[in-house]
Amino acid sequence: MALSVARGVQRLLRAHGFACVAELPLASGRRADLVALGADGTVWIVEIKSSVEDLRADHKWPDYRLHCDRLFFATAPHVPPEIFPEEAGLIVADAFGAAFLREAPEHRLPAATRKAVMLCFGRAAAARLQNLADPHGCFPEA
Repeated sequence: MALSVARGVQRLLRAHGFACVAELPLASGRRADLVALGADGTVWIVEIKSSVEDLRADHKWPDYRLHCDRLFFATAPHVPPEIFPEEAGLIVADAFGAAFLREAPEHRLPAATRKAVMLCFGRAAAARLQNLADPHGCFPEA
């Protein structure tokens, strides 16, 4: 279910001019489900929740705000949207597409944090492409 939601969200974000990296390790030790980077350097994080239980078990989501300009939850159509905190945006998605149900409040990153996130994003994306081009090279992710 989470992979279907991720696919739909990535299609939506791509249509809005963002490039995405899934499962990106952050400086805090957390791993973001999706990090989206806009052409202007805007950073969004999307935390995927595929069930009510998945959201209830997650108490770490506020930590992601330290690494993005806007924080969104994304979920499947069967999950009730009213359970999601108002402090984050909300996207509903399936494997074929997605829609914004609620915009996320903006909280601009400090310049040094933005640079660190963008470097992490770029290095991870480049390493993944290199691993695709040379799958037997045994390169660790950057």
